[in-house]
Amino acid sequence: MTSGSEARRRWHRTPALLIAIGAAVGLAGTGLALSRPDIVALAAPLAVWALFVLDAERDRPARDGAAASPIRVRAGPDAEDGRLTDEIVVDEDAEIAELHVVQSARRRSRVFVPGQAVLTARSRSRHSGPVDSVRVRARGLSGDAALTGEVQDAVVQRRAVAPAPRELPELPLPLRLTGLHGAHDGSRPGQGGDFRDIHPFAPGDELRRVDWRATARAARRPGELFVRRTDTLSDASVVIAVDAADDLGEVVATWGSGDLERSGRTSLDNAREAARALATSAVAAGDRVAYHVLVQGGRSLRSGTGSRHLTRVVAAIASTGRSGDDSRYRRTPPVPHGSMIAMLSTFFDGAAAELALMWRAAGHRVLAVDTLPDLDGSRLSPEQRLALRLVVVERDDMFHDLAAAGVEIVRWDAEATSALGVLARSRAGAGR
Repeated sequence: MTSGSEARRRWHRTPALLIAIGAAVGLAGTGLALSRPDIVALAAPLAVWALFVLDAERDRPARDGAAASPIRVRAGPDAEDGRLTDEIVVDEDAEIAELHVVQSARRRSRVFVPGQAVLTARSRSRHSGPVDSVRVRARGLSGDAALTGEVQDAVVQRRAVAPAPRELPELPLPLRLTGLHGAHDGSRPGQGGDFRDIHPFAPGDELRRVDWRATARAARRPGELFVRRTDTLSDASVVIAVDAADDLGEVVATWGSGDLERSGRTSLDNAREAARALATSAVAAGDRVAYHVLVQGGRSLRSGTGSRHLTRVVAAIASTGRSGDDSRYRRTPPVPHGSMIAMLSTFFDGAAAELALMWRAAGHRVLAVDTLPDLDGSRLSPEQRLALRLVVVERDDMFHDLAAAGVEIVRWDAEATSALGVLARSRAGAGR
């Protein structure tokens, strides 16, 4: 939250004071000219009120001096459905405070409250990620609105709205499991996994692993024992990489305008939802999760597991917004050996695809998650529709190149859960 800069308070007279003085002088003059004391009496309250206001105006600068913003905003608890609650605390030394409030960048209201007041602002964000839940500008009114203060700098409460949770029963696994513990059947001998083979007893084997039936059947000399070996259980390394260079909405006519009010669901809404679903499913399976935003200065979280790490990942996902960097810079984050990498992007330029191809060539299993929403081009001109068709065709060619290199492609929509389930049941699919 940002507060207004400290500045000396200046008060300005409103037309009400001039009207009161003029009316008092006019009524007094008319009453004296007509010898009407009742008319002169009518001017007395206006004159007394004007003198009171002028006296208060003379004393107010010495009393106020330099002061900080009279408005503070306290954030309330977040709700999963995007409902936000903020508390606006008004601490104005004026009699009345005039507030201009903007909620979730769309609802605008003008409120008059006492100088000391507490208001509750409730709104619902249409998008996840960083949002300005409340923006408040204030000015003081004194002397029955005869004096007005300067409008203070806006006080902004910025919130990070987490995407809605979505359940994924299973995720695609890396081609090779390198972990030493977890819930997946590994490729090395160990404990906890499926049956591997029958092997002669060797130093280090446990006696409780001796298979007496196999020993009685296969022993060739006295004292020869055979043990039943199983595969070890391993954990997987999941890396979630988010391309935050673009935030494209369903309504193509709003691209580049930053108008999230009419854009509909955006690509970053899909990316944040997909990232949270992938991270939640991986942590639930005991896997390690890393999170990277592929822009300059983007946030990175190293691999970890457990509920506390998931909380950190969800907070990082909620704070992921459009980078605003027109240089299209991408950085290459560190990736653990033998990872399953989910690249979340619209794939409208080659930077994200190049990273996916590089990771696939390094032996990782790479999942290209297309976060572009269903497009509405009804408001486009014929020339704009043609341009959209060209960029969509170029994107399709990019997906074809990715698939030819062994990168698996999933579109994040209502069918994404079933598509990921199919890939999870075919571990060899990434090698095709």
